[in-house]
Amino acid sequence: MTRRRILVINPNSSASVTAAIDDAVAPLRIAGGPDIEVVGLAEGPPGISSQRDADSVVMPLVNRVARDHADAFVLACFSDPGLHAVREAAGGRPVLGIAECGIFRALMLGERFGIIALSPSSIRRQQRMARVMGVDSRYAGSWSVGASAAETAGADIRGRLIDAGRALVTQCRADVVVMGCAGMASHRAAIADAIGVPVVEPAQQAVAAAIGAVLLNT
Repeated sequence: MTRRRILVINPNSSASVTAAIDDAVAPLRIAGGPDIEVVGLAEGPPGISSQRDADSVVMPLVNRVARDHADAFVLACFSDPGLHAVREAAGGRPVLGIAECGIFRALMLGERFGIIALSPSSIRRQQRMARVMGVDSRYAGSWSVGASAAETAGADIRGRLIDAGRALVTQCRADVVVMGCAGMASHRAAIADAIGVPVVEPAQQAVAAAIGAVLLNT
């Protein structure tokens, strides 16, 4: 019997971000579960820092998914680029966006969620996303750390991520925080310890949902 497989796609070309995602989902590689493969997108920009960047990877993602035989897919970028187009290309196989999954998980953990954002441009996209998802009444806001996706995978950014998380709690009144870039994954526990509220790492949540979808055939 062929082992089932989940393909996690980082839509940018940053190897450090892809490695951070791979490390984040490592605890989900469980006995009897599907294989979890994490790949980057060679055609992608170094980071998804604008709507134009997000739009530029839609067709490369569609083409990548259409030619792959994975049982489920995760789009590991908080902009969820091309989510609906990729779902069409997947032909009924599950496609999970990390922003959608991360936000839904946050709604289970608190009343008001905030998002640690890369940049002011990211904040505008997150505001639109909350509105489109119909959860804006529970969206406390986003706080920018002024960094690239690749920078968030390094150790030097941790203090700024903690400061952003703390600002979301103290100034925006969030009681749960979502990390707004897959590259931030390694900092989740440190941020949660520092700010005292749950912190959601969205790539983990999306892969966990994909595992459930594959095992349950839903």
